[in-house]
Order: sequence, then C-alpha cells, then structure tokens
Amino acid sequence: MKKEEVLRMIDAIHRERGVDRDILFLALEEALSTATRKRMGMAEGGLEVKIDRRSGEISLVAQDGTVTVPSAEELGRIAAQTTKQVFMQKIREAERDKVYEQYAGMVGSIVSGMVHKLEGPNAILQLGGRTEALLPRSERVVSERLHVGDRLRVLVKEVRKEGSRVVIIVSRKDDDFVKKLFEVEVPEIRDGLIRVMGVARDPGYRCKVAVYSTDPRVDGIGACLGQRGTRIRNINDELGAEKIDIIAWSDSLEELVQNALKPAKNIQMDHIFPDEENQSVFVLVDEEQKPLAIGVGGRNVRLASKLVGWDIEIKTPAEYEAELLAGQGGRSGAVDAAPAAPAAGGVETPETESPREPEAHA
Repeated sequence: MKKEEVLRMIDAIHRERGVDRDILFLALEEALSTATRKRMGMAEGGLEVKIDRRSGEISLVAQDGTVTVPSAEELGRIAAQTTKQVFMQKIREAERDKVYEQYAGMVGSIVSGMVHKLEGPNAILQLGGRTEALLPRSERVVSERLHVGDRLRVLVKEVRKEGSRVVIIVSRKDDDFVKKLFEVEVPEIRDGLIRVMGVARDPGYRCKVAVYSTDPRVDGIGACLGQRGTRIRNINDELGAEKIDIIAWSDSLEELVQNALKPAKNIQMDHIFPDEENQSVFVLVDEEQKPLAIGVGGRNVRLASKLVGWDIEIKTPAEYEAELLAGQGGRSGAVDAAPAAPAAGGVETPETESPREPEAHA
C-alpha cells in the first residue's frame, strides 16, 4: 500500500460516507496495527502503526519508541493481512457514533423525513443521507395513511445504540409533537412571549392547546393563528383532519374549565362547581350546549379534563334536578344556581368528525 493510495482511500471514504478524516486514519492505524502484530506474533501494545496525516507515510512504532518505515513490499504484505472487515467495522462504528451524537441532542425536537419503506404497521423514514428513523405503530396516528415517498415532520422521541447501529424512534402521536409544531410555526413562542401551558390530544381527531401571553400587548391566540390563519394552517396541514382548539389559559380553575369546554358556549362561571378533595368539577350547561360540551363519544369533555387536570362532569339543570328528586344529588347549592331553561333559538349542531378549519377560543 503506497502512501498516495492511503490518502486517496481516506479522501474517497470521507466524501462517500461523511466520516471525519482523522477518524478514518485512526481506524486504518488500528486495523494495520492489529494485522502487523498478528503477522509478527506480537502481543497487544507491542507495536503500533502510525500514518502521517499530510503525506500518508506509514511508520511502525515499537514499544521502546523505535520508529521503522517499512518498504512498499512489506506494506503490501501487511495490508494484505488487514482485512477489509476490520476496517469497515471501524467505519461503521464511527458512523454510528456520529449519528448518535447528532440525534441524541435532538430528542424532543421536530425533524423532517421521507417515508423510505413500510414494514407492516411500521414506517421507516429517511432523515438525511444514510440515517433512518423508525416510526412504529405505537407512535403513528391511526387515521393517517402513509405512502412511500411521503414527506412529513416527526418528533424525535428516543435515540439509542444497538450494536453497530443507532435506533432513532420518532412519533407523530405524542402530545409534544403538537407543542413543538407550535414552537416551530409561532416565533412569539420561541421568544418566550407566549407559553404553551398544556396540550390535550386525541390523535387524528381533536386537539386542545392552551396558551398564555406573558406580554399584555401580545394576543396569544391571535399570534398562534397568524395573519389570515397562515400559522395555524401550516400546523393543520401537518395534522390533517385533526381539529385544533386554541384556548386561553387561566389561573382561575373555573375560567379554565369554561375555556376548555369550548366550542360549547354560554357556560356561566357560577355554574362551575369544583370539588378539590376529589379533583373533580361539576358543570351545568344548557340543553342545547350539552352535545358540544361532551363531544362525540365524550371526546370534548375528556380532552378538557386532560387539559385542566381535573375530572369534569357535565349535566343539564333538568338532569340535575331529576337526580335531586330521585335522591341521587348531594351537591348543595347547585340547584339554586341552576340556570333557567334556555330561550328558543341559537341551537348549534353537535360536532361531527368531518374535517374543518381550526377553531380559536379566547
């Protein structure tokens, strides 16, 4: 192996695989050292091979410090015993370490990728170059249909080493995926002017995001929507048919519950009754608003409960009075606070699961 060949080989692998040149030199030195010691019957550490980074010249350094420059013929015999497998193994390890260092620091961040192949319910994404990520069934949105070649954004959830490779687990189902999408699309969130206080999500169907403005001059909900809805539209395009409710965060539990139950309207503050001991909230709503407050299959109230952190129970005044008459009530004072029957008109159609534009609720 001539010194010019050494430099050409190192440069070629560096360009093709993107591995740092010094790492390649170290890998080749180790492979040549192993082969030389084996050929000469020497123990580990008895001799090391060093390669000049500029000239490519190879030297043999003995344990006593003696330096020998072998002839081209001798180098040829040594190189012949230096198996490609050993060298390539070192290269794969270097590539693994490089990928690990790059993506381990990106856990919790959004990255873009292309669907490279589908393996049953799992999708393999190409993140860039030779780096692949696994989008397992457990992290996919059930209603999404992926195809090879699709480009999509994902949340880096886990990065770990497994033997000679790096396993990168990504998600589109995690609540943090939505939170990070908002951070990407809304500069005020990145700058700390707006905080995402909570996310409650039923992936593929509905999502509630509570925001809080740290600056009274900044409208948190308006900033998230963007001019003519451009910002929220970018997020909605990524989530597909998943409905997004942006609500205002409040330190008042009653006000937060009122906001979280939207799109239901006309929920009065004095019709919200917290039970601190059981971490639950009892809410009286108009008959027409009950389907909206509960949602299809209980989805809206379930997400509101998750966002608030308290269990929420929804009843109409008539239902509550019937319980009291049957001896099943027990919430003192609630009956006196129950609203009168709602006036005719103003009835809203209960929500359905068909796609629609995102809603913003102040």
